[in-house]
Amino acid sequence: MRDVLTVSTVNVNGLRAAAKKGFVEWLTAGGADVVACQEVRAELDQLPAEVAAPEDWFAFHAPSEVKGRNGVSVYSRTEPDFVRIGFGEPEFELSGRYLEVHLPGVIVASLYLPSGDVGTVRQEEKERFMAAFLPYLGELRGKAEAAGKEVLVVGDWNIAHAEADLKNWKTNQKNSGFLPEERAWLSRVFDEAGYVDVHRKLVPEGPGPYTWWSYRGKAFDNDAGWRIDYQIATPGLAEKCTSVVVERADTYEGRWSDHAPVTATFDWPNPAA
Repeated sequence: MRDVLTVSTVNVNGLRAAAKKGFVEWLTAGGADVVACQEVRAELDQLPAEVAAPEDWFAFHAPSEVKGRNGVSVYSRTEPDFVRIGFGEPEFELSGRYLEVHLPGVIVASLYLPSGDVGTVRQEEKERFMAAFLPYLGELRGKAEAAGKEVLVVGDWNIAHAEADLKNWKTNQKNSGFLPEERAWLSRVFDEAGYVDVHRKLVPEGPGPYTWWSYRGKAFDNDAGWRIDYQIATPGLAEKCTSVVVERADTYEGRWSDHAPVTATFDWPNPAA
């Protein structure tokens, strides 16, 4: 049997609501070793037991200090050596946007990057977050290398990197999520910080596959989506990625979030094995 590590990430669009629509069944039936969630939007005591602390999982939650907003979680089959909330930037330490777990040989982080809105304070917040997060990614990679570990940062990055990453790219060039400066920043994550978009490494050509579709109109039915949920790894781990699957629901009614889970498998020593 191959020694594999499987990691899933999904923006749940409210974990309490998702739990009522199919998240629990998906988590139970899936074969992932680590599951990262974003936009949890709940305090720990607001979550049902099967979500707060599901059987056979070690669960970690980082809610936002603003109730009902943001929030990230990580479920791991293996107990981590260390868990970190936030990345050292005071403005975002309690914002529910970053949580990392240190497992044997690999650090896995759940990221919910701000969505932004052009011309508003939300876009300014997104820009501040990106400015602070990029150097941290470089620092994290350096520390991981020194410790003999790889890094995998998964989640909702809220940026479509290239034209192939969203259906209607021509009409979105002035909208947050596809601004030239945002796309250039994500290029720096790859070129300067040295990380790899594992999906694009395996599947260089588009379009898509998309991971988010607006609830408005017929976006899901027409597959008019965005690829903004990524698994981004250090090169050593990226080389070991054998598959990435976007778990798109079969029907509109079958969705439990406006995002689809993204699951990657790596030929990598599995701490849970």
